[in-house]
Amino acid sequence: MKKNLKTILAKGGPFIGLILVIVLFAIPGETREFFLTYNNFKIIFTQTVIVAIGALGMTLIIVSGGIDLSVGSTIALTSVVGALLIQHGWGPMPVLIAVVASGGLIGLLNGAAIAGLRMTPFIITLGTLGVARGGAKWLADNQTVNYDGSPINGWMTTADPFSHALPAGVWVAIGLAILTSLLLRNTVFGRHVFALGSNEATARLCGIPTTRLKVFIYVIAGLFFGLAGLFQLSRLRQGDPTVAVGLELDIIASVIIGGASLSGGVGTILGSMIGALIMAVLRNGSQQMGWPTYFQEIIIGLVIIVAVFLDRLRQGRAAA
Repeated sequence: MKKNLKTILAKGGPFIGLILVIVLFAIPGETREFFLTYNNFKIIFTQTVIVAIGALGMTLIIVSGGIDLSVGSTIALTSVVGALLIQHGWGPMPVLIAVVASGGLIGLLNGAAIAGLRMTPFIITLGTLGVARGGAKWLADNQTVNYDGSPINGWMTTADPFSHALPAGVWVAIGLAILTSLLLRNTVFGRHVFALGSNEATARLCGIPTTRLKVFIYVIAGLFFGLAGLFQLSRLRQGDPTVAVGLELDIIASVIIGGASLSGGVGTILGSMIGALIMAVLRNGSQQMGWPTYFQEIIIGLVIIVAVFLDRLRQGRAAA
């Protein structure tokens, strides 16, 4: 019975956490009447898109035993790139391809430095964080990049804010989550990612090309981060080099809350998506409660600490 309870908590923990957070903010009150309405959950789903797409890439990285602190800066840089291309008359599809590819290029640089030079992911991506942020400010001339208009602007909004239709970005995030889950669970590549995160030395002895695999993982993750940057551009309708500061914490927290381990070898796409929803509900509910921004940041910080603590607790029990 005790073992079954532990299994339920391990697999259903993210769902339980999401329900508890929703219940917390759904308690009747004058400031919470709007919380359980469809329009509010439409807002939550829309706010989840950028973190969720970033969490798809981060799940691959964390399951493989790595980490990437440069996500927020990559999103800022790619959004500025997209805004500049729109200024120069590029159409939606060329902009999409170029922005996603620029994210993949940053991922390639990270992966090559980590795998080829055998350097610590934390240090490399911390350096990339500064390089990408500085690059975004340089390209934008240290100001926002505005443009007259683009069909991309409609990808994160609906024409009628009171309609029941969800923005295109929500459906893209759902579709990518399904595809990435299939990739991670039902392909040789996915099995190699889990093997790499579980024990790199053993994976290498089994014939897995770990160096090439690491580079490939960071490139794929970079593509996701680039796409998140495009949706950030769509949401703001301008390229802002100062945007997404600290967003990497939300993304990493989403993956860890979803059941992934910072030690590698454990994680699911579904769990990460639930984790991203939890983060969005926390921010949305905090705003409706009228809590000041600094208090919201304290809550998010505590959630990250608790998530890492639970990860360590899970690892300790697994070792025992």
